[in-house]
Amino acid sequence: MSILEMKVPSPGESITEVEIATWLVKDGDYVEKDQAIAEVDSDKATLELPAEASGIITLKAEEGDAVAVGQVVCLIDTSAAKPEGGAAAASKPVEEAAAPKAAPAPVAAAPAAATTYASGTASPAAKKILDEKNIDTTTIQGTGKDGRITKEDAVKAVPSMGTPTGGARGSERKKMSMLRRKVAERLVHAKNTTAMLTTFNEVNLTPVNQLRNEYKDAFKAKHGVGLGYMSFFTKAVTRALQLYPDVNSMIDGQEQISFDFCDISVAVSGPKGLMVPVVRSAELLSFRGVENEIKRLAIRARDGQITVDEMTGGTFTISNGGVFGSMLSTPIINPPQSGILGMHNIIERPIAVNGKVEIHPMMYVALSYDHRIIDGRESVGFLVAVKEALENPVELLMGNDVKKALEL
Repeated sequence: MSILEMKVPSPGESITEVEIATWLVKDGDYVEKDQAIAEVDSDKATLELPAEASGIITLKAEEGDAVAVGQVVCLIDTSAAKPEGGAAAASKPVEEAAAPKAAPAPVAAAPAAATTYASGTASPAAKKILDEKNIDTTTIQGTGKDGRITKEDAVKAVPSMGTPTGGARGSERKKMSMLRRKVAERLVHAKNTTAMLTTFNEVNLTPVNQLRNEYKDAFKAKHGVGLGYMSFFTKAVTRALQLYPDVNSMIDGQEQISFDFCDISVAVSGPKGLMVPVVRSAELLSFRGVENEIKRLAIRARDGQITVDEMTGGTFTISNGGVFGSMLSTPIINPPQSGILGMHNIIERPIAVNGKVEIHPMMYVALSYDHRIIDGRESVGFLVAVKEALENPVELLMGNDVKKALEL
């Protein structure tokens, strides 16, 4: 017999333990090399654990266990032969055909309770309650001696006009995943350790919608990806970050670290919760490059394949709550970053344009920022720069050459 000990690999720098989220196989199953056998949660991501060899697996940890990096979590008997019929459980012997069992004898029905003169008769107190509510005693099953209707039976029979009765009132308690616990910890830390403030503005997205409607079909036909709002917002944000570099910086102790690149963290919803993959050097990407990278990262997050490296090192975050219908919010800073832009849903609203009322697709945008490092002038100026770029994208984001910017 040859036994391989499978140990927890290191998901990334500074991670010392993970949590077994789900075993994808059972104890005694035959597994193939590189087959996903478990999902493990770290404090940054959910990752799949592949089998290092083929053979019969013996589990050494339970779901929900916190295990240290390098700890043995299962054994694989590599000398075991693959069972016939595929990778079915091989440790369990094939059950022999059981002899036919005799049909169980019918259970005699319990004798009906004897009916007496008291059956269905209400006690004086119960009768008073039922008479007041015009409730027929024949509709009530008495629980008193010999079937007598008690006061408690009458009270229960009276429809409640206050607290509702009946219906589901269950509850469930379950342990939060390591990723969710870490997200909660980071959010509380951000609220408690930063001087967070939020400023708001609104954007008229008519120019962006006109460009998308005119070029989205040609863009998708050539590049194989849709021309969405995120590329416009990402380009507008990187332009504003270059105009207001304090927003693209962070505090480290008593020092301010500024960056000459824009690594944009994009909040996406994954099966295990919020994921924030990073679009590297977004200021250098074209519209096509931004859309391709966001799509790639979103798919990896959705499929649980996102890595720790792909979610660390951002300098600014964009969060799009509008896809869920949010109209307005105050997003929380993603530490150690100093700013986050919140996008919201697009609503057609009447606005004043050149002294006339017109209907336009409007979006509220919010910038939450760390006031310790970003002053009001920079925060408001940054958000106004984002608004200006989105309301004049041809000139400010495309250099007055739409087809060249979209690579058409």
